[in-house]
Amino acid sequence: MAILITGATDGLGRALAQRLAADGETLILHGRDTARLQRTADEIEAGPGAKRPATVLADLSELAQVRRLAAEVRGMTDRLDVLVSNAGIGSGEPTGRERGVSADGYELRFAVNYLAGFLLTLELLPLLRATGTGAAAPARIVNVASLGQEPIDFDDLMIERGYDGMRAYRRSKLAQIMSGFELVERLPSAEVTVNSVHPGTFMPTKMVTSENVTPIDTLETGVESTRRLAVEPSFATVTGRFFDRSRDARANTQAYDPAARAELWERSLKLVDQPDLPN
Repeated sequence: MAILITGATDGLGRALAQRLAADGETLILHGRDTARLQRTADEIEAGPGAKRPATVLADLSELAQVRRLAAEVRGMTDRLDVLVSNAGIGSGEPTGRERGVSADGYELRFAVNYLAGFLLTLELLPLLRATGTGAAAPARIVNVASLGQEPIDFDDLMIERGYDGMRAYRRSKLAQIMSGFELVERLPSAEVTVNSVHPGTFMPTKMVTSENVTPIDTLETGVESTRRLAVEPSFATVTGRFFDRSRDARANTQAYDPAARAELWERSLKLVDQPDLPN
């Protein structure tokens, strides 16, 4: 299988890449730092039986770089079986607790954790759909989300009032889940499946340790929670679901509101200047 993992140079993304490479999968790894990206590829290549992964460089806080990333992926492979949308930033350090904005002027956590993945998914959908069409199983999209969710205020989408990093993080993660549910309604499930997962609670990643939070779950828990949705045959046709680690779970109530999902979808298309999917 050909698998793209965003945010693959640290934490869960890196550990997942190592596991999938050891299992013989063909990987494309995304990162935003050249040295760390190459170091990760070198370490994986040195592992037993692993192939050297391809690499793509992009800062997901700039939509132009997201588009360039997608174009590079389309240019290097004629198939994409799995997109693991993992890259993101937390609620505080190391990016800071104050409100920041992306290169495009959007609230930073919403831009990186949600809009970048939304745009990347749309840009790669033709490749994913072509891979899944006529194959033994559909292509898969796995969104690495969180149990930390908060309803989106469409009157203050960019949280310009009463900003709080945790609120921004939680809204961005709910947006991931909502757009995944909405995408399921707009795609033939025989071509592409879409699921979201809370991989683990306070795993020992930089996002957690930088906040001096004591880890609860291991990285191995997160890897297995994500890996099974990406490659396990038993999940080949599972779609439109949210998982808490290995358990089927229920997301925030807003995720099941068709009107809210449709509004988020339409607003997101305008923000990334992207046409809607063809009927």
